[in-house]
Order: sequence, then C-alpha cells, then structure tokens
Amino acid sequence: MRQSTKIWTGVGAFALVGAALAGIPQLSDAQARDRAASEDSAIASLSDFSELEGDITLNAMQTEVAQVDAGGEGGEGGEGGEGGEGSYDSGFEDVVSGADLRDALAEGGHVIYFRHATTEKDYADQADPNIDLSDCSTQRTLSEYGWRQSLIIRDAFADLEIPVGEVISSQYCRAWQTAQLAFGRYEKTEDLNFYPAEEYTDEQFAQMRDAVMPYLVEVPEAGTNRVLVGHDDVFESAAGIYPEPQGIAYVLTPDGQGEFTLVANMTPEDWALLAASE
Repeated sequence: MRQSTKIWTGVGAFALVGAALAGIPQLSDAQARDRAASEDSAIASLSDFSELEGDITLNAMQTEVAQVDAGGEGGEGGEGGEGGEGSYDSGFEDVVSGADLRDALAEGGHVIYFRHATTEKDYADQADPNIDLSDCSTQRTLSEYGWRQSLIIRDAFADLEIPVGEVISSQYCRAWQTAQLAFGRYEKTEDLNFYPAEEYTDEQFAQMRDAVMPYLVEVPEAGTNRVLVGHDDVFESAAGIYPEPQGIAYVLTPDGQGEFTLVANMTPEDWALLAASE
C-alpha cells in the first residue's frame, strides 16, 4: 500500500464567505415559512419514491450504469467544469479499499464528500439569473437514475453498518435531495454552495475553498463519519481533484490541525459492490 499524500495544509483560521457566496437575499418570516413548507412537501415526495422502490438490486444498478455509459442520461458538464461523464481521469489511486476501507469507516473519524447524484439536465446553472434556491423547478434536479443512485448508497451504508454522524448538504435541491434519499436527513449550509459565476476568478475559487475546508479538516465526533453532499467545483477547490461522475464520493481522513488525507473514491456502484462482498 502506497504512502498517503497530504492534499492541503491549513494556515490557521478560515474565512467563511457568508451570504455573498450563495447569492441569496435575506428572507422575511413569511418567505421562510413558505420555503420550509415547500421543502417539507418535496421531502415527502422523495420519501414516497423511496418506499415504492424498495431495495435496488446490484444487477439493476449495473444495468443502468451500462445504459448511461452507452449514452443514456449523462453528466452535467460540471458546475462550471467541462466534459461529460467518464471523460475525466483524476489520476487518484485509492490508498485503502475493500475490506480495509469498510473496517476503517466502521471505526469512524472520516469525512465522506459526495458529489450529488445524477441530474435530469446537462447544463451549468450557477449563473442563471432566474435560479431560486427555494424553488427546485428553477434548478437542475435529480433524475430517476439519480434517485436510484441515492438509494443504492442508502442500502449499502445500512448493509455495511457505516456509522454516520453529521449529514451536511449545500442549499441546492440536487444536493439535499441526494442527502435525504441516501441518509434520511441533512443540514443545509451555503458553505457547500458553488460560486454563482460562469468563469471563476482565482479569488472566487479561493472563497469556495475557504468555505468548505473547515468541514474537511475537522475530526468528526468519535465513532462517526461526517457526510458532505455538495458539488464538483467546491471539492476541486479544496482537493485539487475534479470529482466525476456525479454521485462519486471521496473519503478523507482529517487530522484536526488543518490537513486531510485522501483515502479512497467510491461511485454508487462501488458502495453496492462493497456491500455485496460482505
């Protein structure tokens, strides 16, 4: 097994970006109530789908993966990134895999960063002036394939008995929907949002990095793993790796002193295969 490599070295306190990163105005009490009601309704719809679908078999997942690879629902091209599904090779090699990865996650102490599951449309919406984070109809949302990916993750984590503590998502519907389907809960934060611009400046890229880094380098509560559900450019800003395809997860080990080590990357199918090997 090769020596792990430190990806980021902290330099002290992090400057969180705040509302400017999300590009969202402050809500009135009435608007906040309407937003909460809308989200509760959306969560109920996701729960209905989860109950109807039941267990998703590995064979079914493998079939759908093949269909996507053959030209089915494809990738988003990134929230500002380029290329379709399967077109990017990060060059990252797992440090831990198989039973060793399962055992490591069972002990807790890791951060698992998911890029949201597959979406319906292939377009970058980060600079759309009509986007409303309280209205999923203005955003890219999960496709049925993305729902199935999320349920595959749900079932695999249950089978593997991976202890999950915090579940934190961005404010975008495709992120919290993934979290809700896979883990049944989430806490939203603008710190996992991507910057609302078509082309990022170095300063904007740094702002995304500074916002997400505290979640990556802080050690989770003992015996648990922290789950983050966000976006491609946000992860790339911190780790220097573009996470592809949609639904992929990177497992990190934080040291609590401003650094983390990349341990492994897992697609939804990989989680299912790991659970099937039990």
